[in-house]
Amino acid sequence: MTDVKAFGKVAVLYGGHSAEREVSLRSGQAVLEALQAAGVNAYGIDAGADLAERLIADRPDRVFIAVHGRGGEDGSLQGLLESLRLPYTGSGVMASALGMDKLRTKLVWQSLGLSTPSYELLRDKADCAQLIERLGTPLIVKPVHEGSSIGMSKAGNLAELEAAWDAAQQYDDQSLVEQWISGAEFTVAILDGRALPAIRLRTTHTFYDYNAKYLANDTQYICPCELPAEKEQELAELCLRAFNAVGCRGWGRVDVMQDADGRFYLLEVNTVPGMTDHSLVPMAARAAGMTFTDLVLAILASARF
Repeated sequence: MTDVKAFGKVAVLYGGHSAEREVSLRSGQAVLEALQAAGVNAYGIDAGADLAERLIADRPDRVFIAVHGRGGEDGSLQGLLESLRLPYTGSGVMASALGMDKLRTKLVWQSLGLSTPSYELLRDKADCAQLIERLGTPLIVKPVHEGSSIGMSKAGNLAELEAAWDAAQQYDDQSLVEQWISGAEFTVAILDGRALPAIRLRTTHTFYDYNAKYLANDTQYICPCELPAEKEQELAELCLRAFNAVGCRGWGRVDVMQDADGRFYLLEVNTVPGMTDHSLVPMAARAAGMTFTDLVLAILASARF
């Protein structure tokens, strides 16, 4: 779509009430400024308790979702927009809910033979010792329903695993414990059915955590990603399969580890990735020859219900 006026009135939703609120505010502001600069009739809404009333009153022609985490990325917002018959960006209700649930995403991938680290659901702190016997160490503990690496910790022994479980419980009553994969970390953005250039991540932190993603100035983003051409193609195909397996559409991002033997392991899929100045999808789009404005317009053009 080249005539931006054809988009009509566009509501950019950001903020919300999740632990990722601050990142979402930054993503939404960046998207809103880019759309307005391109001539789109766009305005912002902080997605609070009055969101349904605002949307009913405003009746936008399209909605750009920049709300990260619960309440924005988990299918609930998508369900509201579908009930209002408002076209929106990104994945639908089912894929959004599934992608936000790390456990069930892994179950889908495993059912299709797609590689993902060994894991267990840790339901009780008293089970930590037995879990280490089964999975070994080191491990990484993740709240099942959080994004942006919030609540995640590495554990190398029983005491650290118990502390990591306590930390994760602050965000979610379900904790996923994964086998730690030592090696290179990659992320692959998906846009309109194609994989954008992969980015290799290097950080001085224990892993690519919240601070490394949004605050640190020494995180390295390597693109081209230093993989041989055939391995980069393998990675792109794996990420497309993983994205499609969850039922995602429009745009998103898939995160992957590679071990010392060169094998890739799927970590998670992100259905509303960040759009800040530290974010990965805009970097990948830039490597593919797209400006940030090109990217947001392409995402907006794919809006549907």
